[in-house]
Amino acid sequence: MILVTGANGTVGAAVVVELRLAGVAFRSAVRTPAPEVAQEVLFDFTDPSTWDQAFQGVTSLFLVRPPAIGNVKRDLLPAVAAARAAGVTHVVFLSLQGAERNKMVPHAAVEEWLQDSGMAFTFVRASFFHQNLSTTHVSDIRDRDEILVPAGAGATAFVDACDVGAVAAAALVNPHDHANRAWTVTGPRALTYQQVAEVLSAELDRPIRYRRPGALRYVRHARQQLAMPWAMVAVTTAIYTLARLGKAAGLSTDVNTVLGRPPLDFAEFAHRERLAWIPTQQPPQ
Repeated sequence: MILVTGANGTVGAAVVVELRLAGVAFRSAVRTPAPEVAQEVLFDFTDPSTWDQAFQGVTSLFLVRPPAIGNVKRDLLPAVAAARAAGVTHVVFLSLQGAERNKMVPHAAVEEWLQDSGMAFTFVRASFFHQNLSTTHVSDIRDRDEILVPAGAGATAFVDACDVGAVAAAALVNPHDHANRAWTVTGPRALTYQQVAEVLSAELDRPIRYRRPGALRYVRHARQQLAMPWAMVAVTTAIYTLARLGKAAGLSTDVNTVLGRPPLDFAEFAHRERLAWIPTQQPPQ
């Protein structure tokens, strides 16, 4: 039995799709289970009363850190320790590209704990998701025709969350092939946000501008305009800072290695998801 945390999230949902296609037994851990969905189970990292039922019979865990959890030692790792005590032997952790070198992000502390846990682990170190531009930053692009992040002229190895989910699912389905390994999951090319804006401008047939604020202006914007939780503000600021410093552009071939196919390019993603950025007051073209 596989337990998928964050099953309603961008990557978790992709993992669920892949596990269903693979025909393996899994359970979706969510904070509000739907009564009509037998595979969903109540789970909250910060509520120990939800742990026993969620972990019952589980041997493999897909672990996602909720964006609102900043203190992983207090609010996440006790649940993972309970999973180990309940019989979980393999954890596939959705980590972050470069987490092993960046102690500023909470993913690094989770990786270190898992390496010492006695459980087998697989780290899926994902680069920045394409989907962040169609979810977190969608209102900036759709309503204000701009991308406002403090990444400077640095490039980012964007990746599609569906590719990330497929790699994670492969590790869950075949744990022996992926135990105690780390996969760095990136797209096929690194893009600056100016280049991203140009791709979107061409796809949407209107100019999308790339704004380059400082970190403080970005924090104010994220809180006031995007209603982003403080923990997520901190992590995204760190990610954009790494991009500005030229440390987010590294590419890997791990998607091809694991899945036997190339990762999706950002231009393909932009075409697939173009309706997300069409202003609501205008009919889709």
